[in-house]
Amino acid sequence: MSVPEQAEFTFLPLGAIIQEFRVGGKNIVLGFPTQKHYVEHNTPHYGATIGRVANRIKDGRIANLNGREYQLVQNDGPNALHGGPKGWGKRIFEGPQTVTHNGRDALLFKYRSVDAEEGYPGTVEIRVWYAASKEDEKTVLTADYEVELIGDECEETVVNITNHSYFNIGDGPTITGTTAQLATSDYLPLSSTGIPEGNIATFPREVTKPFELNATGPHFDDVFVVQPDPLKIPLDTRSQPLRLLGRFSSASSGLHLEVHSTEPAFQFYTGKYINVPSLDGAPPHTEGAGFCVEPSRFVNAINEPKWRDMVLLKKGQVFGCTNVYKAWKE
Repeated sequence: MSVPEQAEFTFLPLGAIIQEFRVGGKNIVLGFPTQKHYVEHNTPHYGATIGRVANRIKDGRIANLNGREYQLVQNDGPNALHGGPKGWGKRIFEGPQTVTHNGRDALLFKYRSVDAEEGYPGTVEIRVWYAASKEDEKTVLTADYEVELIGDECEETVVNITNHSYFNIGDGPTITGTTAQLATSDYLPLSSTGIPEGNIATFPREVTKPFELNATGPHFDDVFVVQPDPLKIPLDTRSQPLRLLGRFSSASSGLHLEVHSTEPAFQFYTGKYINVPSLDGAPPHTEGAGFCVEPSRFVNAINEPKWRDMVLLKKGQVFGCTNVYKAWKE
């Protein structure tokens, strides 16, 4: 489905997936031609809305929620990953419905996630709005997210959303030759299983100046932080200013991409483990076929006392965030 009057984008009800983001005649997001392909082959989570909790929860365990402990499915080594084996990226959303949102045409997708789905407490509704616009010569996609605890099963639950689009803005099958520049060198050092160690440090490589990506590495799979003070991170970050997370460009294609968000952190991943077979004559996707910028809250925040308020959703509250993608060709 296309955003009204904007042929550059298409989306799917499955996971409210971003299927196409076209700039200069090129689809800069990785994906598949049909929803059926996503059901059968989307192990990389191409374009999907990730929840109820994006990224990892240590040992699949929520230590203290509603006065009890919850044990989730451990689908990534010892940890719970991306909302479980059938998280929101694998659920069929209602929509799209054409609506007016924040004064402009948008597509609305909604999903009702019931109590105990994938082990998470409480029935919640997630709402995703996609709006397309032009900014000078830039093609802009704004993704607005909102989650509300609508059930009476409990008083609180946990939420952390991201979009898992992979980008390839070059003219080849991989990210080799793409220039990247991140907005911060602050990051969360991770354990061997991808869980933050609880402190913020300076990334050991220079990332705030332009550097080139390579399909075969050195790879990134790291959590970068743009708002280091957890006390300044509200549950609905839409009250915060948009922050630039990263700039990307390709000399070979002339394409540029910027990713902005109200979120305090983002996972930067350069596709080390992509392994998608050839489908309907299309070439396979292999290591380094695309890169991700996944805006979100801090990983495993619900189990870190100083971080947990940023992901703790109670009755009467709203979780919210906004991501903005700007792309153009020179």
